[in-house]
Amino acid sequence: HAEAGLVLCERGIRTFDDALRFTLDVGAIPVLQERCALPVIADPSHAAGKRSLVPPLARASVAAGACGLIVEVHPEPEKAWCDGAQSLSPEEFRTLMRDIERFVGPGARPLGQRA
Repeated sequence: HAEAGLVLCERGIRTFDDALRFTLDVGAIPVLQERCALPVIADPSHAAGKRSLVPPLARASVAAGACGLIVEVHPEPEKAWCDGAQSLSPEEFRTLMRDIERFVGPGARPLGQRA
């Protein structure tokens, strides 16, 4: 399957809680990786629906073993035609990536490369 370029993406599940647009199920990431030979990425932007929640959900996804992330980025999120509320600015994105690099440490597998 992985040879065919298939990737699974955790984007959240609908619940009755309205704190997030969707509840990002980070527990699904390692479970899926144990059960199939496909890489699993996460989309914290889609789940959060709110800019301030994207970085912590992204870090949690990487901590759970996500092989990659989908993060909405826009030079002026407040002017974006769509998804502006969940978009990071380029500087916020750089900060997030630096935080994640510090978390995974030097010599860690790059995002996108399975263990």
